[in-house]
Amino acid sequence: MTYTTISHALDDGILTVTLDRPEDLNSFTVEMADELEATFRRVNDDDSVRAVIVTGAGRAFCAGMDLTADGNVFGLDESRDPGLADMGDLDDESLGGVRDTGGRVTLAIHDCRKPVIAAINGPAVGIGATMTLAMDARLVSTKARFGLVFGRIGIVPEAASSWFLPRIVGLPAALDLVLSADILDAGATVAADLATGPHEPDDLIGAARALADRWTKGRSPVAVALARQMLRRNAAQDHPVEAHRVDSLAMFHTSIGDGKEGVAAFLDKRDPDFTSRTSQMPDFYADWVDRS
Repeated sequence: MTYTTISHALDDGILTVTLDRPEDLNSFTVEMADELEATFRRVNDDDSVRAVIVTGAGRAFCAGMDLTADGNVFGLDESRDPGLADMGDLDDESLGGVRDTGGRVTLAIHDCRKPVIAAINGPAVGIGATMTLAMDARLVSTKARFGLVFGRIGIVPEAASSWFLPRIVGLPAALDLVLSADILDAGATVAADLATGPHEPDDLIGAARALADRWTKGRSPVAVALARQMLRRNAAQDHPVEAHRVDSLAMFHTSIGDGKEGVAAFLDKRDPDFTSRTSQMPDFYADWVDRS
């Protein structure tokens, strides 16, 4: 796939995805949504990638939706009058002019089998902020700004952020962040538990890479993928027995896979040589993810 709004750079198993419209402060477009969704879907089967970092080119991370586009700036079909009954099958191509583009991206991030880290180098506003809420960590530079500004222009938070945000900061804080629609500086973003840092701009990517290494280097790719999805999905279940069902299957399959090598390496006092691949997940995985 040829990318025109983002760029990819792979180094030592870490894929850095750069939002690459610096002349427009990396503002979000439907095309960028398509390219990001494709990136996070395709990386699942790319065994050369163990983690993903997302950052912005130039002085911004992402200044939000490109509001200069013709027609409905959010890419929606104003001839439609959709209701809840229309939203049952999200794979229905006729919903292309109804579905929120940011949500397509964050659902792909949520489903990703690799940890995803936001390196917020500058302003992250609107979808530039909400897309990061689906990521596993947000690191900010001293030049970062973070704004859930939807209330200022008469719309609502999107990108499934009403699901992600309360899980990060709690419901009362989430309500305040959304309804106040303030733009936070780097220090206030960290104080609100939205991110870690702040880091000096020249140190930001290095800090993000160090975190990616800490999470994934020398680890079983399948175990990392399973653990990430178990924490995301099982925590939302009504009863811990649902987690137990998935824990049991995940433990069984990892114990007969990389777990054997991990135990042997521990007993031999050596580094493990894990060989599993996220392109070949245990058979139960797809069924579980589809249902949860």
